[in-house]
Amino acid sequence: MFATRFAPSPTGRLHLGHAFSALTAWTAAREADGRFVLRIEDTDFTRCRPEYEAGVFQDLAWLGIDWETPVRRQSDHRADYDAALERLRDQGVLYRCFRTRKELMALAGGAPHAEDPGDAQAFAGGPVDANEEAERLARGEAFAWRLSLKAAEARLGGFHRLTWIEDGVEPGERHAAPQALGDMVVGRKDIGAGYVIASVVDDAAQGMTHIVRGVDLAPITSVQRVLQALLDLPTPVYRHHRLILGPDGRRLAKRDRAATLADMRERGVSADQVRAQLGV
Repeated sequence: MFATRFAPSPTGRLHLGHAFSALTAWTAAREADGRFVLRIEDTDFTRCRPEYEAGVFQDLAWLGIDWETPVRRQSDHRADYDAALERLRDQGVLYRCFRTRKELMALAGGAPHAEDPGDAQAFAGGPVDANEEAERLARGEAFAWRLSLKAAEARLGGFHRLTWIEDGVEPGERHAAPQALGDMVVGRKDIGAGYVIASVVDDAAQGMTHIVRGVDLAPITSVQRVLQALLDLPTPVYRHHRLILGPDGRRLAKRDRAATLADMRERGVSADQVRAQLGV
């Protein structure tokens, strides 16, 4: 059975971009007589807030979207993600990265559009030597767990065999090319496994057959495909949709204080008007 999800992070109120993604996924599920799941991806405990989670439910209900219950919250399943992180460690495909945010910004050229240069920019610095690592751990230094593409490729016998089906605007088979994102952060000393691991674990646990999301997330599919292969998880079909852009031609983002659905509702905009504006 067709099954898809909308998985927001409760770090702010939803805007038109979120509405379009949620409506697109919900509509796809309804048209296929399938399942629609709402998942709360609250792994970032420093920015996630209960009021923002409540806002997600309120905004989606206002749009006329319904979903399966109970809702899965990632904060309730940390042990599952940390077990996956530990499995990757045991496979020898992770290493500790001690670079500071300032150092990563310098490596990324200080890119102002990058929310986290260490995650969003290609990184292939590799691990420090064993002696330095032991000294840094003894000092209690913070670190991130990075996925070593070199080690992962060797373990999997190459990335060329890792494929998935894209059935969006340009349907067809895709081949994994994770090198574009470099050795991506998949966990941290203080919080354990991060979003990219939690997402593939949850998709498998919830039986997701299709991942419907914005085209801005298309590049990360290669990394998720690598993780699926390493963790023996199924590979869903991916459908990447267009983005809703602001007046400046950039995609809407919480950090840019994009107008929220709550703001629009308070101004008297109706849900029907939002759906008509989005063409859904």
